[in-house]
Amino acid sequence: MKKDKGNRYSGIGGQAVLEGVMMKNKDKYAVAVRKPNGEIDVEVDAYPGILHGSALKKIPFIRGIFNFLDSMALGMKTLNHSVSFYEDEDAKETAADKVMGKLFKEKAENVMLGIVTAFSIVLAVAVFMVLPYFITSLFEEYIRNASVMAILEGAIRILIFVGYIVAIAMMKDIKRLYQYHGAEHKCINCIEKGRPLTVHNVMRSSRLHKRCGTSFMFFVVFVSIIVFFFIRVEQPVLRILLRIALIPVIAGVSYEIIRLAGRSNNIIVRLLSAPGMCLQKLTTKEPDAEMVQVAMASVEAVFDWKAYLSDTFGYEIDDSWLVDEPAEEEEEA
Repeated sequence: MKKDKGNRYSGIGGQAVLEGVMMKNKDKYAVAVRKPNGEIDVEVDAYPGILHGSALKKIPFIRGIFNFLDSMALGMKTLNHSVSFYEDEDAKETAADKVMGKLFKEKAENVMLGIVTAFSIVLAVAVFMVLPYFITSLFEEYIRNASVMAILEGAIRILIFVGYIVAIAMMKDIKRLYQYHGAEHKCINCIEKGRPLTVHNVMRSSRLHKRCGTSFMFFVVFVSIIVFFFIRVEQPVLRILLRIALIPVIAGVSYEIIRLAGRSNNIIVRLLSAPGMCLQKLTTKEPDAEMVQVAMASVEAVFDWKAYLSDTFGYEIDDSWLVDEPAEEEEEA
């Protein structure tokens, strides 16, 4: 087998959920959750996404907008699914639940999911796009140079983003979620490095991956700094509206960068990916073997990794290779 320092693109991706992992391959996805009794529940379904089959989803820079919305919606849906295994069975139905049930009947859950997703996007825009502008505007009396103000706004945006990640990472309840996030990355890295999917091989794979959502969000922040540096208006209200209006453009460009990062390993791509990979050291943690087993179950439900290794790396998997050995130390990304 020919060795390759970089990963070979597999097309699978996913996210961590409560006590589990979601993996997606094309339109098919699986959510594997470790239930309170220790068993692994695996649910497989299809998510065609917004504008399924539309030519718009194939146009560079445009497709990134819809892929971002799809990932948000599917992420919320699968997270709610995992939470359902740990909900209090004696919990009473709230007044909001009753109202939503009467108004939308069987579609109530989807409508609520849409509302939560929309609110999350609005909150993110307010915190990471609009708030840095307002903070920067406090310095207008002291700094008259527009370029310096643009750089200052970018620096504040980065500080808010990194501060948010650091604050979240310090929360005790988030640690297990980040361990499952690490398990997700390790499974994908294991396969894309050409290794059979075993607990041993997964555990010794890197927990950092260039296609991670953390890296995507860093690219959004980075691209926004460049865009707002060159595109300016004078009126304060128009400045705010411009920052909101350009979000689809920023998301589209960021998607193309991270898409390239997942398919290339040249020096420029590695340099662009480096900051996001560093941030992943905060948003991923080392999983234990049981967490890895959950992530593997999610992968195997939607992805034929044996056929992938055969087609991509040119060898067939012998069952004797699937016997696990003691895990080794994690390799460097």
